[in-house]
Formats: sequence, C-alpha cells, structure tokens
Amino acid sequence: MRFKAVLLSLLMATMSLSGCFGEDESVPVETEQTPLDGLFSSTTFYHYPGAINASNASIGYENLTGNSTPYPATGTYFGIGDTTFEPTIGVTSTGGVHFSSFGGAGRGTMVFTSLDQGQTWTNMGPFNPVFPSDDLGQVPSSNDPYIYVDKWTDRIVKFDMHALTAMFVEYSDDDGKTWSIPFSAEGYYSPQDHQSIASMPDVGGIGLYETIYVFCINTGSSALGPQCSRSLDGAHTWDIQRPGYPTGVAQCSGLHGHLAGSNDGAIYRGNPSCDGPAVYRSVDGGYSWTEHTITTTVPMQEGWHSHEVAVAADEAGNLFASWISIDQMPWMAYSRDQGDTWSEPMMMAPPGVNETGFPTIFAGEEGRVVVGYIGEGDDMGGWSGYMSIMTDAFADQPLITTVAVNDPSDALDDTDDCGNVRCGGFGDFIDVEIDDEGRPWIALAHNVMGEAGIVGTYTIGPALYGELRLLPEISAGGPSTVTV
Repeated sequence: MRFKAVLLSLLMATMSLSGCFGEDESVPVETEQTPLDGLFSSTTFYHYPGAINASNASIGYENLTGNSTPYPATGTYFGIGDTTFEPTIGVTSTGGVHFSSFGGAGRGTMVFTSLDQGQTWTNMGPFNPVFPSDDLGQVPSSNDPYIYVDKWTDRIVKFDMHALTAMFVEYSDDDGKTWSIPFSAEGYYSPQDHQSIASMPDVGGIGLYETIYVFCINTGSSALGPQCSRSLDGAHTWDIQRPGYPTGVAQCSGLHGHLAGSNDGAIYRGNPSCDGPAVYRSVDGGYSWTEHTITTTVPMQEGWHSHEVAVAADEAGNLFASWISIDQMPWMAYSRDQGDTWSEPMMMAPPGVNETGFPTIFAGEEGRVVVGYIGEGDDMGGWSGYMSIMTDAFADQPLITTVAVNDPSDALDDTDDCGNVRCGGFGDFIDVEIDDEGRPWIALAHNVMGEAGIVGTYTIGPALYGELRLLPEISAGGPSTVTV
C-alpha cells in the first residue's frame, strides 16, 4: 500500500497569503510513507526471497498486509558464561532456555539454563553425584555435546558421544534441577559420530511413553549411510540400529542434519540423496524411512556443509528444509504433504550478505519459520549470526525479516572462510528453536571472545507461535554479557 500525505492546510494558507502580498504561489509539499518507514537498521533487514529489498518501489507495498505485515525487530545476544562447541539449544514451556556447553575431556559437558529470557544463566549439570564439588559431569568426556527438548513432554535430553564409539543419554523433567543416570545408547557400527536425537508423539500407541525418541548417527560411510535407533520407553532402552534410509536405495552421503518430529507422528532427517538436498521421512517411529529429494536445481554446497540439510515441521505438520548451496547462500523450501512434493527453493539472506554457513531451522505456527545461519558481506566487519524469519511462508511474495544478533563491529569470527570450514566453537553445526511465547533463540559461538557460548534472540519482534503480534520487549545483551 502506498500512502501520500499532502499538507493541504499549509497549501491553503500560502495561497491566501500570496493573494494578499503578491508573492509566488507555493508548490504543494508531499511526503511519502510506507509500511517500512523507520524499521530498517544496520542489523535489521526487510526483504523478499532472492535478497530483494522490500522497500523496492517497483514492487509496491500492497502485499505487506495480513500475516506479511512488517513488525519492528531488533536482534541481541547473551553469553552463557562458558565455552561451547557445536552448540545446541532447547526451550521448555516454563520459559527455560537450555544451552549445551563444552567442558572437554575429564570434565564433561554441562547444560546452562536461563529462566529469565537470557538475562542470567546457571550451570545445571548434570553433576557427578560422587564428586559434585569438582564440577564434573556424570559423563566425564564428550566429543560432541548435544541437547534436545521434547516439546510434547518438556523432557530435556542430553546426548553425548565419546571417542566415536560410546553414546549416553541423560534426561531431566524439571528444567535441569535433577537428572537421570546415564543410559547407554551405544551403537553397532563404528564410528558413532554426528549424533542427533528428536521425538514425536506416539500416535500409534506402540510405546510405553507418550513420545517416541529416535537418534541417528553418521557412520562415515556413504555405503552404510546414516544409521538410526528408536526408544519406546522414554530414552531408557534402544532398538538395534537400522539404516535411516530406504533399504535397496543407493546412498551418496553418510552425514545428516538434525532430526525433527511433527505433531502428526512423522519424524524427519535431512541429508543429500544422490540427486540433491533431500529429506528422509519415517511414519513408524523411525523403524523404516522413505527418501524425498527437494530439488535438483539448487544443489548442496561443495564444502563443509555439503551434507547439512536442516529440517523443521510447523504446528500444522508442514515441512521446511534449509541448506547452503554452491553460491554459499542459505536456501529454503517447504512441503505441505510430508515431503512428497516441494515448493520452489527460496534464497533467504538479505541484501549485502554474500557468504553464509551453518544452516539451521525451526518452525512455529502454521507458515511461520526461522532460518538461522552465520554470514558476512561487504563492509560488515566479519561474521554475524542471523535469523531470517517468515511469518507467512506460503504467501505469493513472502516477506522475510532478518535480524543480526550482533553489531557489525562485534564480529563473532574474523576468519575469511568461516562459513565453509569447521570454525572454532561453531564446529559442525548450530541450532535454533522457538519458545512458547513465540520468540526465536539461536545457539552460537563467539570465537573472537574465546569460543564463548552465546544465545541470540530479538529484544522485540513478531511472535512465531499463537496470535501474530509484536512480542513484549526484553532488555538487550551484547559483549558485556560474555565471560568464559
């Protein structure tokens, strides 16, 4: 919609005066207003897929209504108080935000928790009950820390891999105040690497717990592909590992992205098929899988993220997937039929960003989705953490609101090719989730400050759950909150 405000009263007054004093008639003064006035900043961008600025007058503003109405949005971040590696994050219905730290060999990983929207953080362990005063974890060493929150039960699952062979599951049902003992989730192939875990409702009633847990690992072999296992009793015991793809179908990658469960009982994981970025679907609790190639025209990046297809399902069961392509940019597509067919891929980054890495994704209410990544561009001073948000992904011209969680002068990394290599605390991947209020939270590392764990969000922005509205503003964080 295009608005023109004409100052009629001023015009009439000047015309009257000119009649009295013989002065030249004044030219009417017009000011143009748009729905985007005052919203852009050095860290906030409003654009369409393909890095098209939303203030492009040739496109107009008539589509910036309804669920594509632009909302004010500003990014920020908070330090957790410790280091991180391959950071993962989970949120509970209490508002608890939980983040994985990296303690290294002998100490083990810990879960840091904020119950006040990132303002303060507490190390919740799980601590070794024999040596609690020594700040030791129950699992004393983890090469890959990983946490996941079951959004149907609020169970926090801590999933550690040790020496590429042994894996352990610990869980908490009270925001980390107490923890279970470690349960073995060891596999039958070696190496056991790049583990991911998720859950979905037990819609078929086949288990002993209200959700079914599935984990998948990378075997390091395209021939073996990813292998997966399921638990029907709340992550206590696990089936023998089985192929996480349809048997008899050739595989060209043994690596995969994070798993994601859906309200309809399906579970998904992303990694390339032999034809392009793909999503693998299971509707029987992770026991068998089907393969669904997303596109053959926007291929996977040829570097570090050549395997990483991030997946998410919204409240209505629609499926979203994101990956880095050969142009080093983040792409996303969606499916409204459990992955059988896909939309045309959309490039999600804003104007000015020309290289990205570490794709991650989460979906909220129907059609609302956040794609996270790191990126850099001309004159941006290094790498920043980005969240690109759609509040109506299914619109003909979907608006993308992108926020950087850090200022350009406060780069998270200054390595030239950080998006295309294993880069400091980012490791292999990052993570993003949405809390029950509808606020997105992204897990990142601040490598310049010693691989510090940081959690990005926005101080103000549109809600991604519930009624589409502007969320209440929270206090900003920034570099002053980082200590390691």
